[in-house]
Amino acid sequence: MQKLRKIIENAWEHRELLEVIEVRDAVREVIALLDAGKLRVAEPLPAAEDGAPSWQVHEWVKKAVVLYFPIQHMRVMELPPFEYYDKIPLKKHFQKQGVRVVPPATARFGSHLERGVILMPSYVNIGAYVGAHTMVDTWATVGSCAQIGRNVHLSGGVGIGGVLEPLQAMPVIIEDDCFIGSRSIVVEGVHIEREAVLGANVVLTQSTRIIDVTGPEPVTMRGRIPARSVVIPGGYTKKFPAGEFQVPCALIIGQRKESTDKKTSLNQALRTYHVSV
Repeated sequence: MQKLRKIIENAWEHRELLEVIEVRDAVREVIALLDAGKLRVAEPLPAAEDGAPSWQVHEWVKKAVVLYFPIQHMRVMELPPFEYYDKIPLKKHFQKQGVRVVPPATARFGSHLERGVILMPSYVNIGAYVGAHTMVDTWATVGSCAQIGRNVHLSGGVGIGGVLEPLQAMPVIIEDDCFIGSRSIVVEGVHIEREAVLGANVVLTQSTRIIDVTGPEPVTMRGRIPARSVVIPGGYTKKFPAGEFQVPCALIIGQRKESTDKKTSLNQALRTYHVSV
């Protein structure tokens, strides 16, 4: 890995090196390692003293992904009855990998799907990692380098944002056993901790206010949903030159109960709080 990293870092600073076959081979080797799950763009670190999860981004791996595009050539890919014209090949050998893929789901080479993943008609981009027994439901998208945990349900139409540059930017991270409700959007490196439940249409960016309303006073945070939180879309009033208007936010209305199964449906999780979404 150190040898590969040195080659990639050097090529990043001196793009003319992409003409050298050994450099091209190194870039392609990194992508193959990502595809096989032997390398990840980001990976969890041991929890901090306060128990908060921590992740490390491997910038050199993201550099390899970016460098992969200019060394690839456009070509026609025929997968009857479909035809594609692109630089990046698609993943293959799903049966051997134990992954169920429903046509016309698409996963790009350089993404990794652990055994037991189910792809309904959906899209997984290069550099992404999807954990075992996760469901990527119809028309959901997993953006480049996003890290999705095990036993996660990405409901229909969910949009998980991708990130390549800036290189130090954290990808979207959704930890194990989360439920992401229909048409929710999670982008800009937002971190969803384990077993959290997002209701339908929750939109999370780094600037979105996440307001915990479970106590006597609201507590506002950004960029992170704490473990086991139950979250629904909300709004707050903000003053503008033209007047006062409602701005969307996310509301933490409670905690997932220990008594609920990790695969519990969204409606079951929300019923505890008498919320219909």
